[in-house]
Amino acid sequence: MRPLVFTEDTTFWYETLRMFGHIAYGGADFGEVVTTSQRITESDYDSWHDEWLATADRVAAEAERSLAAGHRISAADGFLRASNYYRAAEFFLHGDPSDPRLAVAYARQVAAFREFAAVHDIEPVEIPYEGTTLPGYFYRGSGGATVVMHNGFDGSVEEMHFFGAAALRERGFNVLTFDGPGQPGAIRKGLVFRPDWENVVGPVLDWLEARPYVDGERVALLGASMGGLLAPRAAAFEPRVRALVAFDGVYDMGVVIAERFGGDREAARRALDDPEADTFMRGLMERDAVTRWAIGHGTWVTGTSPSGYARAMLDDYHLGDGVAERITCPTLVCSAPDDFAFRGQPETLYAHLSCDKTLIEFHGSEGADAHCQSGAQRLAMARIGDWLERTFR
Repeated sequence: MRPLVFTEDTTFWYETLRMFGHIAYGGADFGEVVTTSQRITESDYDSWHDEWLATADRVAAEAERSLAAGHRISAADGFLRASNYYRAAEFFLHGDPSDPRLAVAYARQVAAFREFAAVHDIEPVEIPYEGTTLPGYFYRGSGGATVVMHNGFDGSVEEMHFFGAAALRERGFNVLTFDGPGQPGAIRKGLVFRPDWENVVGPVLDWLEARPYVDGERVALLGASMGGLLAPRAAAFEPRVRALVAFDGVYDMGVVIAERFGGDREAARRALDDPEADTFMRGLMERDAVTRWAIGHGTWVTGTSPSGYARAMLDDYHLGDGVAERITCPTLVCSAPDDFAFRGQPETLYAHLSCDKTLIEFHGSEGADAHCQSGAQRLAMARIGDWLERTFR
């Protein structure tokens, strides 16, 4: 899909497409996205924050007025859009976690979503985890099967409403969404990413099984974006996962890092072990918009330096060494041909699976060629929802 705005910055265009995609489940309005984008200076993180914050504040204020006048549905609709706009506002600021703007926008994102949740019977939950809790939401459906869902490298648990929770609840599923270590609600508690994701999903399933109306024999796990690697990793070691969705599939984060070194992993390791590695990484940030954002964000969510983040992704975040082959439950892998982050990785994951497996390849002619099918979320959710219904039927 050709960019409609921000034609010179891949990250700004993709994040705008992500906003357009969330229109499908109430997370944005077309005119609000377009007019906000037109006010933003391309590649300027401060401008991006200021304009999305202004739109979010305006929409939230109107929702407050609707609520005060007793118009609960209009208020909920506005709060949902405002929550997503607040999420966007702080997205590019993660290179400096001490920036006070992050805390303000994040707190407003959560508060606005909870106003929406209160109207639509979505229960905020806190899941016990290693002496603290992981934030999440429970959507009670009308059927017996439950889908546990989490985001990936950068998305919030609130955003999972648009990336599957609303769609699957429409189909009768119970849905439990959560933020794990490294993700927005947990990193703010000091919980950084960890590769052994089964030790995250395990406590989540413990909490879920205590719900009397949850059928422990009918639980699926869905991971979005980098969650398409984390969720398969968990399913490989957690037998309570009875169906798996990799949305989209990721086999090896190290490939993404190695590409910066000509695809040579040993060259990447040598460079990252060099005392001047962080200087080199900052040089990469200056030359490429995607790298600029990814290293800044990755340094925060892994609790390391730029080179430490890259080395962790290179060595620890993969499904090699027989991990993918351990997965035994039915597995759906989604693939997008124009995925700027993980092109070719879904097919690699699929090839390594030895379980009952399905690959869904989306296409540009469907408007679904972007990462996680952003911009075609109704289509993506229809195919994922249908697969889950068939699997649990």
